[in-house]
Amino acid sequence: MTSTLTLSRLTRRFDAVEALRDVSLSLEAGQRVALLGHNGAGKSTLMKIVLGLIPADDGSISVCGAAPGSAAARAQVAYLPENVAFHPALTGEEQLAHYLALRGDSAKKAMGFLERVGLGHAAKRRIDSYSKGMRQRVGLAQTLIGQPRLLVLDEPTSGLDPVSRRDFYDLLDGLAAEGTAILLSSHVLTEVEARTDNILILSKGSLVAEGTLTDLRARAALPVNFVIRPAPGRLQALQSAFPDAVAGADGLLRLYCHQSEKLFNMRRTAALGADVADFDVLPPSLEDVYSHFSRRDGQ
Repeated sequence: MTSTLTLSRLTRRFDAVEALRDVSLSLEAGQRVALLGHNGAGKSTLMKIVLGLIPADDGSISVCGAAPGSAAARAQVAYLPENVAFHPALTGEEQLAHYLALRGDSAKKAMGFLERVGLGHAAKRRIDSYSKGMRQRVGLAQTLIGQPRLLVLDEPTSGLDPVSRRDFYDLLDGLAAEGTAILLSSHVLTEVEARTDNILILSKGSLVAEGTLTDLRARAALPVNFVIRPAPGRLQALQSAFPDAVAGADGLLRLYCHQSEKLFNMRRTAALGADVADFDVLPPSLEDVYSHFSRRDGQ
């Protein structure tokens, strides 16, 4: 199967600064990939190269089987920046109709795209009356034109309220199910944790970690957190059973253990029966994993 996006040992320099160094990655059709990194890690540089806005100095790149920035690549790639800008005097429908016309498509499809991103009710309003979140959704509607094979998103939920963010990721799930590959850069790690298939972590221009969240948790070997709620009057008994656990002011016991000890401690907890009212097993979050690999790289 041909990858939608392939980078091999990609390097980009700005004078003496290596913004990207030997970065290799591959995106397949329908794959949702989160691109993470601190400010200055190289995320924007990577996206600009993928979009054909700047060239790489070394390495190779294929975008939908074509050179980045070529007519063949542009026809199959859509991009949504963090801050979109539209003509304030146009309505949402007029703006989408304009973009459809530029692609030689029917302006009558504009309303359908706006309804898909939850803006059907505001289609006849001028864009200067839209909130930032509404303008962001106009941008998202624009990216859907032409059924792109690759969708590049830079902080796409900026300005969206929690419900709109959920709807946005539901829409991305649908696009991925239809075969669109998605490369998404975000600092909101709690959002992308459960809605991406693969994670890329850039630091100082290098790709320091790549894989599923499960893979990265295993590599990081961060502790698992057990939170145990004692049955009424059984706190002392549980403290005796778990001498390494820490009792909090909230009456809960917290026990940290290695991933390999998780099942053993689950069995220990379940064996205590009526002494335990409830317990939760909390694996390392994406934020924990990201912090681990960033610190390892000296951040």
